Amino acid sequence: MARSETRPIIKLKSTAGTGYTYVTRKNRRNTPDRLVLRKYDPVVKRHVDFREER
Repeated sequence: MARSETRPIIKLKSTAGTGYTYVTRKNRRNTPDRLVLRKYDPVVKRHVDFREER
């Protein structure tokens, strides 16, 4: 079964500068802009913003 292009795999990179990343999927139809999520960065041991990188 082929993967849908409406939900591509994206990498979320930490804005704290640690280089820590999360991998997730997003619905391109609902969120066409770059995704920003507040998630836990274990390197700095706190929650920071993670931005979508391409």
